[in-house]
Amino acid sequence: MENWPKHPVICELNTWVWLNQLTQEAQQPITLANVPEAELQRLSGLGFDGLWLMGVWRRSPAARRIAREGAEFQDGHRRALPDYTPEDIVGSAYAIFDYHVDAALGGDDGLAAFRKRLHACGLHLILDFVPNHLSRDHAWTVEHPERFVQGTEADLARDPGIFFRCESRWGPRVLAHGRDPYFPAWTDTAQLDYRRSETQQAMTDELVDIAARCDGVRCDMAMLENQDTFLKTWGGSFESSQPEFWLKAIPAVREKYPGFLFMAEVYWGLDQEEKLQRFGFDYTYDKRLYDLLLHGDAGAVRNRLRESDAAYQSSLVRFIENHDEERARTAFGLARSRAAAALALALPGMRLLHEGQIEGYQVHLPVRLGRRQVEPPEPDLVSFYHRLLLALRHTVFHDGAWRLLEPRQVAWDNSSSQSFVAYRWALDGQYRLVAVNLGGDRAQCSLYFDLPSLAGKKWWLQDLLSDARYLEDGSQLLSSGLYLDMPGYGYHVFEVLPGPPSGATVG
Repeated sequence: MENWPKHPVICELNTWVWLNQLTQEAQQPITLANVPEAELQRLSGLGFDGLWLMGVWRRSPAARRIAREGAEFQDGHRRALPDYTPEDIVGSAYAIFDYHVDAALGGDDGLAAFRKRLHACGLHLILDFVPNHLSRDHAWTVEHPERFVQGTEADLARDPGIFFRCESRWGPRVLAHGRDPYFPAWTDTAQLDYRRSETQQAMTDELVDIAARCDGVRCDMAMLENQDTFLKTWGGSFESSQPEFWLKAIPAVREKYPGFLFMAEVYWGLDQEEKLQRFGFDYTYDKRLYDLLLHGDAGAVRNRLRESDAAYQSSLVRFIENHDEERARTAFGLARSRAAAALALALPGMRLLHEGQIEGYQVHLPVRLGRRQVEPPEPDLVSFYHRLLLALRHTVFHDGAWRLLEPRQVAWDNSSSQSFVAYRWALDGQYRLVAVNLGGDRAQCSLYFDLPSLAGKKWWLQDLLSDARYLEDGSQLLSSGLYLDMPGYGYHVFEVLPGPPSGATVG
């Protein structure tokens, strides 16, 4: 299998739900062992470079019981799946019972066969790694309770939402639930203690074992293992000379699997993102861009894209939907979701799409459910994403040089240019221009280029997402800029060609 491309395009699949849907369509049981070839060809044909199979590992019986019995979960289950039954509640994908593929999904052998077929289609495989915690009934709570954050009976009496009692080989123990420092604990989990070198080594061994079965991992809440964050959450101190976990674990994997990809779910700002990139992560979540797009603040988006250097920008995961966020069509609205997608997914970095995003599904599904309700696709949105993904297949979006462009006012009394975000890609005479109006009203701007090779020629701008096309003078583009007049939530992904092509007409 070839190495990962720069700026890969990834599809996140909710594995249990996806296989359930394929089972319904085929009218026979479908697992990872027998996914129809037509489905693999469909995903490959869309232009994805890899699939992230979310939730393949064995679900915890305790987590399933908590999800089925917990009153706090039932309203969410009912909103997402009005006709749900207890059998639809399969337990959290992030309360890991063990790192073996659930038998209901095809088991470890099914995953191995699936990966081999993916590679034949030119697709890489990404799986989950959940470093912060394991399920509260994981075997280590019995055999190795010392690997978890310990509490006392007084802690349990004072904070029953954070601590729980379990039976180990050496008698009752009070352990902590997994948590971050800002939110309530995840009560179906047990918190690993990264202050202890033995815990770090055990989790490194788990990670190396996972790496033998895939081409990359998405690491859940990856900043929680950083020493400063861990001590902020749990206090105490690390064992002497204990290195940062990721500085030890990532090289241990890459020693055996040099091309292995690491993606980090990370929040709380630039410092955390840059730190994990320095620790060896290839890509870190760009949650801040998502939030800025959601609020429609074009100026803040431009500032975000100016932040730090090109290497940092190229190491961010761009998305407008994943399993933690609302469906893009619901959160942004239909028209604005297209503008946000055109802007975010053509940026440098990893481009992440979520299953159902292309079809415009509107119901957000909790990770505890194994089935979702049937939703009809939105044909115009399907067409949009197909055209966008086709455009992103060109090497200019992977190997080219990216630069943010500054929108300028076209008149002193017209400030609508501030609604624009625009940038260009260039590679060996190949150019792409992305321009998006993030505002809801019509807006105008001029865009100035930094490409001297445009001078003295006519250039044909063909929008890859619509039938719009324009013939422009290169010298004028350099001196006066490209004038754009776009409707609210309008977008263009222009291919810029010497032109016009034979028989082309301006429109």
